[in-house]
Amino acid sequence: MSSICFVTQEATKEILLRVTNVCGECYADLHEGDTIHYDTQNYRFLCNCCQEKLCTMMNEECEIVYDEAEPSLFC
Repeated sequence: MSSICFVTQEATKEILLRVTNVCGECYADLHEGDTIHYDTQNYRFLCNCCQEKLCTMMNEECEIVYDEAEPSLFC
């Protein structure tokens, strides 16, 4: 799933060496050639799985929308 909230690209050797080699959400290893997604709101690279999960929770303005029926720490 693509979104305006993310920039999708291929993980290059330069990104992995100079920026990060793990997902900014789940800390899974990223490998050269993997499809990665740059989260433009939180300034981090994500793996496919985490990007897809976040996409399902975001509105068109890239804001995370929480389900009010779910219990929350701050309710």
